[in-house]
Amino acid sequence: MKIFPAIDLYDNKAVRLFKGDYAKMTVYNDDPVAVARDFKAAGAEQIHLVDLAGAKAGVPVHAQTVQKIVSETGLFAEIGGGIRNMETIEKYLEAGAGRVILGTAAVTDEAFLKEALARFGDKIAVGADVLEGKIAIKGWIEKTDYTLDAFLDKMQTLGVKTVICTDISKDGAMKGTNRALYKELTENTR
Repeated sequence: MKIFPAIDLYDNKAVRLFKGDYAKMTVYNDDPVAVARDFKAAGAEQIHLVDLAGAKAGVPVHAQTVQKIVSETGLFAEIGGGIRNMETIEKYLEAGAGRVILGTAAVTDEAFLKEALARFGDKIAVGADVLEGKIAIKGWIEKTDYTLDAFLDKMQTLGVKTVICTDISKDGAMKGTNRALYKELTENTR
């Protein structure tokens, strides 16, 4: 098992939303790079980064912060949030990110997802963020008609190798994970 400590970014701060609600945001640290250094000092080898402002806006907002985290820590980093074009993928990979996570774009732009997979292979992951049984997009503000199972089936068919699934009802609630969901995922998907 690999554990990825996470830093969610908003206004150049390390934050946490309660169940994806931007109005219920807790700021943990004004210096997300320092948080990443602390994770590394504690033994982390990889990190999960989310540009929450980028996810909501549809364009990356914290690209410089992500680049600084990667360059100063040397951690394997995966980044998601507002990544909806090839230029952004290339920018993050050139900045040292090991994997780029497509969320909204994976749902709304199949041609883009296919091109990203063809060009970057395993460096592309897809976010499967679940709210009330449906895939949520645009910073978890909008629910789609996709059920998790249908979405995962489609992603497997398209050749996606890595999916990062979040049960939004548990996210930031400090009440543990949805073990039943993750057990089902490991049993039913590749």
